[in-house]
Amino acid sequence: MSNSKDAVRKVLDQVKTDNRTSLTAPEGKLVCDAYGIPVPKEGVVKSAGEAGKIASSMGFPVVMKIVSPDILHKTEAGGVIVGVKTAQDAEKAYETILGNAKKYKADAKIEGIQVQQMLAGGTEVIVGSITDGSFGKLVAFGLGGVLVEVLKDITFRLAPATKEDALSMLDGIQAHEILKGVRGGEPVNRTALADVIVKVSQLVTDFPEIVELDLNPVFAAAKDAIAADVRIVVDFAYKPKPKPRPTEEIVAAMSRIMQPKGVAVIGASAEDGKIGNSVMKNLINGGYKGEIYPIHPKAAEILGHKAYKSVKDVPGVIDTAVFAIPAKFVAAALVECGEKKIPGAVLIPSGFAEAGAPELQAEIVEIGQKYNVRLMGPNIYGFYYTPANLCATFCTAYDVKGHAALSSQSGGIGMAIIGFSRSAKMGVSAIVGLGNKSDIDEDDLLAFFEQDPNTNLIAQHCEDLKDGRAFAEAAKRVSKKKPVIVLKAGRTSAGAKAASSHTGALAGNDKIYEDVLAQSGVIRARSLRQLLEFARGVPVLPTPKGENVLIITGAGGSGVLLSDSCVDNGLSLMAMPPDLDAAFRKFIPPFGAAGNPVDITGGEPPITYVNTVKLGLSDERIHSLILGYWHTIVTPPMVFARNMVEVKKEMEAKGFVKPIVASLAGDVEVEEAAEYLYQHGIPAYAYSTELPVEVLGAKYKWARGAGLL
Repeated sequence: MSNSKDAVRKVLDQVKTDNRTSLTAPEGKLVCDAYGIPVPKEGVVKSAGEAGKIASSMGFPVVMKIVSPDILHKTEAGGVIVGVKTAQDAEKAYETILGNAKKYKADAKIEGIQVQQMLAGGTEVIVGSITDGSFGKLVAFGLGGVLVEVLKDITFRLAPATKEDALSMLDGIQAHEILKGVRGGEPVNRTALADVIVKVSQLVTDFPEIVELDLNPVFAAAKDAIAADVRIVVDFAYKPKPKPRPTEEIVAAMSRIMQPKGVAVIGASAEDGKIGNSVMKNLINGGYKGEIYPIHPKAAEILGHKAYKSVKDVPGVIDTAVFAIPAKFVAAALVECGEKKIPGAVLIPSGFAEAGAPELQAEIVEIGQKYNVRLMGPNIYGFYYTPANLCATFCTAYDVKGHAALSSQSGGIGMAIIGFSRSAKMGVSAIVGLGNKSDIDEDDLLAFFEQDPNTNLIAQHCEDLKDGRAFAEAAKRVSKKKPVIVLKAGRTSAGAKAASSHTGALAGNDKIYEDVLAQSGVIRARSLRQLLEFARGVPVLPTPKGENVLIITGAGGSGVLLSDSCVDNGLSLMAMPPDLDAAFRKFIPPFGAAGNPVDITGGEPPITYVNTVKLGLSDERIHSLILGYWHTIVTPPMVFARNMVEVKKEMEAKGFVKPIVASLAGDVEVEEAAEYLYQHGIPAYAYSTELPVEVLGAKYKWARGAGLL
């Protein structure tokens, strides 16, 4: 590889010397040749025999053209012959072109005749690379031709891309069927095309100064994939983002911040309605057992705790300092935290970058780096870490312990997370505000929660990713062990504008986020409600053992909508084997519909639900169940709910553990039934055929990404 790198380096050095920002076509060809990216073969010959030989080695058909500084209009001069099909024809064409040129301009200086491989047919595609502000080097693939501008049917992956990444890109465009050959067309050579993608991704990784690269079009045919045109743009000033901190270092600091032995409250107050008062009350009322140190210029004690003028006056160790003072006083207090060697500062105050004061933010970032104090915020509500009974926030104390760790960039969304979690009795291990992300961001949280035994799922709301590549690398690692759910705000251009005015974050091309998050094993939530429902439901469901999903419903209408939801969420409805169909039919009235969905009809007693669900759980060919309940006089909601929980327990005792979700249609009593089912391990929703299937779909997405299916 070093030879090929040297060849590219030589070309780029010349471009740099000439002070150019792009490569010429011949330079582009040299670069492609160095990395084994196929471009049309070509050569200049000086005899008819040589023309026949070189054309044969290239493979026919070829194009032959006169090479002469004195002949500008080659076609007019009879200096171009296309579609040459044999060595004999090539020799003849050589003589013909030479004769025509002499006739056209007798004294023309002739350097030879160019023989060039002719690209025949195939599908026109684009392979390229762009450099994104957050994700760095990305490789792109899409259909070529004029439609690419209109349809924007293109897919991205982080570079360098693996062969698997590249193959997934071929299926990742909406028009992927075209590559398989339509209307008698030949399918493209997938291996050859994937190979081009991998080589391009390696090239831009090895040479970060290549900021844009376009192979357009690439002719993808049954035997090969060849780039007809190469465009390369360079920027020698481009610097990739520095490498993130080592994971061990992040975890060491985050562990002290999240599980502190001592907390200082800078700006603590005895006066109701002050933020410093709320923080103190939450620490005390939340049941935190470590040391609490109020910091106040004058008070002797606050809420029963001895107060200190500065963190430097505190005799004990402080792991976390919560700031509840105006923005303009933060820097000075932060220096004192640095001198006290406090590892973490939780910066509640606003009035920094989000409010048009980037210089105040730059100053605290510099102090943080100088003293190695990690900064959370500024402009946040603080954070909760329930295993330590720690409520380092001005919101309200929170005590429903569980295993979901949630974070938000926005305070308002943070409040929604707190309220939903409380209302749905969803246990959390942590709720963290990230705000302006002057330092601590989503990657730091991923590193901490990855190794946190109290957390089994991580859900994050973000408006931007400061370092998308570092996030993607962390998420790829973490999602193999624990589900990572992301709600990316600003996926539309209007949302992106709102985000940029909100936190100085501009959403890039949403397709990049879509593809890179998927490549990293992240489950993407489309709405706030989905983020919350996934955080609650995904950990409740056992991991499925296979793809076969069965719907059992008491209402035909629900069956149809649930089937639609399965398709929308990438679930595969099991094709019903005849023996299983016959087994289900034993329990269903003759006018009920077997097959999948199994429609037991509405007038059935509770025992029909029990029998069919029991069969669904016991047959090893079925991997997960979706129940559609219809409220009837014969089977009231709570009767259905208790029966299902009973059946689930009974079958689990026999070793049959499968994910079950339920959709309940009926009058208001179905709300209580849905809640009862949920509390007993069956995510259930009143009045929705979409949510239960979305939750099951999210579990499947995670299981596939983690390689568990």
